[in-house]
Amino acid sequence: MRVLVALGGNAMTGPDGSAAPHEQRRAIRRAMSHVADLVASGHEVAITHGNGPQVGNILVKNELAAHVVPPVPLDWCGAQTQGTIGFTMLDALEGSLGRRGVRRPVAAIVTRTLVDPDDPGFRKPTKPVGRYVSKDEAQPLIALGQVWEDRGAKGWRRVVASPEPLEVLDAHTLLTLMRAGYVVVAAGGGGIPVVRSDAATVHGVEAVIDKDLTAALLARAIDADALVIATDVPHAVIGWGTPEAKPLEQVTLAELEGYAAAGHFASGSMGPKVDAAMRFVRSGGRRCIITSLDQITDAVDHGVGTIIENPTPPDDFER
Repeated sequence: MRVLVALGGNAMTGPDGSAAPHEQRRAIRRAMSHVADLVASGHEVAITHGNGPQVGNILVKNELAAHVVPPVPLDWCGAQTQGTIGFTMLDALEGSLGRRGVRRPVAAIVTRTLVDPDDPGFRKPTKPVGRYVSKDEAQPLIALGQVWEDRGAKGWRRVVASPEPLEVLDAHTLLTLMRAGYVVVAAGGGGIPVVRSDAATVHGVEAVIDKDLTAALLARAIDADALVIATDVPHAVIGWGTPEAKPLEQVTLAELEGYAAAGHFASGSMGPKVDAAMRFVRSGGRRCIITSLDQITDAVDHGVGTIIENPTPPDDFER
């Protein structure tokens, strides 16, 4: 099977959310061990990942050094974190595959995601990023054109656009490498947000893209047999935090849409993952699985986790 694994932020940070380099390396080694198991079981695998804590680190550096050097724009933040996380994943994955006696080349590609310059998100940014600061600390950054909001007792926080992803522009490169036998890391952090200047030119913009929504788009672009959204719980759950809590196993698209409409999935945690799963299957994707990172091989091979399957999958694309 051709599988796209979408890794959550917990796969790149310490247990307490620490994004210190040694914690990131340790977490990534653990994540790549699970990915290596999936590759060793015979599947074609591509990987995408989040980058929130890593971008957050860069934004803090921006704030602290704003009076000395210009802040790095968000598209540059995305590109830098794709490079850093990508090469760390490659090192870890090569080691994990080697220890299993599996010889597969690995690669990471800097990946751009097209968005609409007229997306409503650009007119009213709402996505909070970075840390809380005082009004005095926010003022120099506001003077540089950033949008910050007063969040009351916690302080001021930056808000940015989070437009809908329209197309992963470098999906063809990913496909070329996969056809050549590579395991590929791509579209980290939802991809570097770009807009078209004209028919032949794109340029980066100040925005962040939801990584799970891009994963759904990318999985369709590469004709993945399965999109696996790896998180820190084995299932999506309805009635979370109540005595009626129930893990979802095999669920239809219509059932999942009903649960989502009823408010069962929090917008800051499981909500985006469920939304991505529904988009993938609704657009013709074969199967989406939401499960914990340590179960991704069992999820693909043995049906573990929350599984949303298309009852009438499309014919295979030419591979």
